[in-house]
Amino acid sequence: MKVQDIKQRFGIIGGSPELDHAIDTARQVASTDLTVLITGESGSGKEVFPQIIHQLSARKHGSYIAVNCGAIPEGTIDSELFGHEKGSFTGAHEARKGYFEVVNGGTIFLDEVAELPLLTQVRLLRVLESGEFIRVGSSKVQKTDVRVVAASNVDLPQAIGKGKFREDLYYRLNTVPIHIPALRERKDDIMLLFRRFASDFADKYKMPPVKLLPEARKLLTDYRWTGNVRQLKNVTEQLSILEKEKEITGEVLMKYLPKDLFSSVPALYHDPSKQDFNEREILYKVLLEMRKDVNDLKKLVLGIIEQGGAGEIEKHNVQLIDRLTRDVVESPAENETITFQPGPAQPAPIEPHEEVEETLSISEKEKELIKKAIEKHRGKRKHAARELGISERTLYRKIQEYGLKV
Repeated sequence: MKVQDIKQRFGIIGGSPELDHAIDTARQVASTDLTVLITGESGSGKEVFPQIIHQLSARKHGSYIAVNCGAIPEGTIDSELFGHEKGSFTGAHEARKGYFEVVNGGTIFLDEVAELPLLTQVRLLRVLESGEFIRVGSSKVQKTDVRVVAASNVDLPQAIGKGKFREDLYYRLNTVPIHIPALRERKDDIMLLFRRFASDFADKYKMPPVKLLPEARKLLTDYRWTGNVRQLKNVTEQLSILEKEKEITGEVLMKYLPKDLFSSVPALYHDPSKQDFNEREILYKVLLEMRKDVNDLKKLVLGIIEQGGAGEIEKHNVQLIDRLTRDVVESPAENETITFQPGPAQPAPIEPHEEVEETLSISEKEKELIKKAIEKHRGKRKHAARELGISERTLYRKIQEYGLKV
């Protein structure tokens, strides 16, 4: 089956070379029993590829099940995957088969595999290596013949470095890697997807399809789409339902798009092999906060010089602070372009103040920003994540990492 035929069969829209390569890899590996690891940002369409692999394989008549590992509580994940015996824990009133037993001869898709607890990762590694598993509360070894396809939007090598994911399991899962490109990496597909979604919602809600005027089309393609295809679909549905005028202007479209995620503003280049993009956005905000703190310090010292008549040494120190300010924010890191043009410093009047020892630790600044966002939105993680410009899942992981109480 050709790539174009697969697109038509599974409803995939787009013609970028990266997307075609991912589909072609899935097509080639489908006829084998190799384990596949699918990576890509949340909302990019990773869930379609395990179905392609299963339907084009010899297991297509067997069972297929998708498991969201992040949605199952840690205390029950082993029971869900491997089953349990009667009386093995409180509430286990009867024996139960796990997914690996039920799907014997078929395919299991483990979405968000990075969320698995370390002990469960050990059990999964045994299944992948020998096809053996043991029910919770049992000592009997059972066999299963299951094809595993896993997916993650987390940088797994980075998770390995933090001790949150087993390296041996990563290499066992990553037998064949498939990377799904983010929507902003295939801009030519954005309008194709929009028109398809607009047509679908027009049929669903019995109304004319929305259309974008030229300035709105430019805004749509310039937007960064951190939520990828899922976010684009949601925005299209909102426009279809809420806007009575079906020709959408740029001004109308702006109401549905956060203002800080257009490609015209300074942005950090996302390299899938580097750290999580959402965490890089937080780092960007931290650098801005550090620049503000150093500027405040510079103004304070200038005020002291003006009032106390300090000599050339003090002025030299102020010039040094000015250079440090520029270095902190203007020096581009690898694969990044961040440029600011700070104006000349103005002397500020000295007011009574307390001397507070400021920390320049990026992690502390990041922690402080997260705390402020949570307090501002009264513990609502969804709104706090939106304020920080990160996903709710990333925010939850940061809360756990820093031990914050919400």
